[in-house]
Order: sequence, then C-alpha cells, then structure tokens
Amino acid sequence: MQGKIMVVDDEEALVRLITYNLSKEGFSPIAACEGNEAWQLIMQEKPDLIILDLMLPGKDGLEICRDLRHESIKTPIIMLTAKDDEIDRILGLELGADDYVTKPFSVRELIARVKAVLRRNSGNKEPVDPDRDLVAGEFTIKPEKYEIHFNGVQLDLTLKEYELLELLIRNRGRVLKRDYLLQILWDYADSVNTRVLDVHISKLRDKIEKDSREPKYIKTIRGLGYKFEEQTDV
Repeated sequence: MQGKIMVVDDEEALVRLITYNLSKEGFSPIAACEGNEAWQLIMQEKPDLIILDLMLPGKDGLEICRDLRHESIKTPIIMLTAKDDEIDRILGLELGADDYVTKPFSVRELIARVKAVLRRNSGNKEPVDPDRDLVAGEFTIKPEKYEIHFNGVQLDLTLKEYELLELLIRNRGRVLKRDYLLQILWDYADSVNTRVLDVHISKLRDKIEKDSREPKYIKTIRGLGYKFEEQTDV
C-alpha cells in the first residue's frame, strides 16, 4: 500500500467515491462522516494524510485542523471546501492545512493532489508552524499579519498578490504549473480570464525585481508555469 488515507466528509456517497478510487490507486482508505468520530480514528489509526471537509457535524474541519496542529501532529491535510468559502479556505491554510480542493471537483484531480502532498511531505522531518515567520533570502513572510517584507521593507500587496507570492516562496525551487496556480488562487471561476495570473505575476515583478524584463526571483518556465528562485549570493 502507498499509504493510509483518512477521508472525512458528511456526504456518504462522496466518501464512497473517494475511498473507492483511493483503493484503486493502492492506498488504504479510512472513512468517517462525523467530526468526533474522525478525531478518534485519526488518533487511533495515525493516517499518512487526511482529506478533510470543512463542514461537518460534531467537530468541524477547522477545529480538527487547528487541534491537530496544536498537538504538534503534522499529518498532511487536504481540505475540501465549497466554491464560495474563500475566508474559510484561507483560515484553513493559516491553521496548517497543506492544500485544498474546491467542490465540485474531479476525483482524478484530488488523487493527484494527494500524491503531490505526500511527495512534498516525504522529506519533512520537522513540524511546520504555519504562523511562524518564514525567511527566504531577502524575503520574510509574516503569515499572522498577511505581510511580506523585502530587504526589511513591507511590500504593498493586494490580498491576491500576497497569496500568489507566498505560494511561490513557500514552494521555492519548484515549478508551479499555471493550472495549479489558477485552481488554488482563483478556482477556475468562469469570470476569471486565465491572463489574470500573468497580470499578477507582472505586478509582483514590478514590485520586487530591479528589471522586470530580466527577473531573478520569479522565473517563467515556458509551457509550464512559474518558479521562485531564492537568491543566496546577496
């Protein structure tokens, strides 16, 4: 088996669909449809990853996420959220969720996210504190204040610019595909032109690059997406 995956959602049909597909991929799924039951199973089974719905009877998804991180349990969490729950989504990430998927979603996409999160976390040996400042070269992320400082000066960023730059910095050295960034930050909303990502990248470059035409931090990877490169020779 590739790993033990906990699936928590109050929609039983959805739970059956997800667990069936996880089993086909070689995972060992465990299911719960209620928050208190889910908490007990997580403590007993110690899964390798948790797929966690926000809205649950009993202990809700945000409570479970918060309490796990409070107990220094760093099990990766993928949160399932409704399309319009942007505030809860951001709060979930702040509380320590590793990723989220917006309903309705493709099961294939969810399985891909599961594999990606497990890969990312396979080398992590220390617990991650989502509220702790993160320093990456000349950049400092202050999650509690929604601030990013560059060379000691706070950047003037919109919320989306903050989210985009934070995501790039936290995944520094990795290529983030355009589709992934659009899904995470804009949910592929019908009203969103895919050019919106390029516009936000351009605005960020204007704020952090000496020459936005020759960027050294946010690199374009042609045909794929973007990558943040931390500068170590400064």
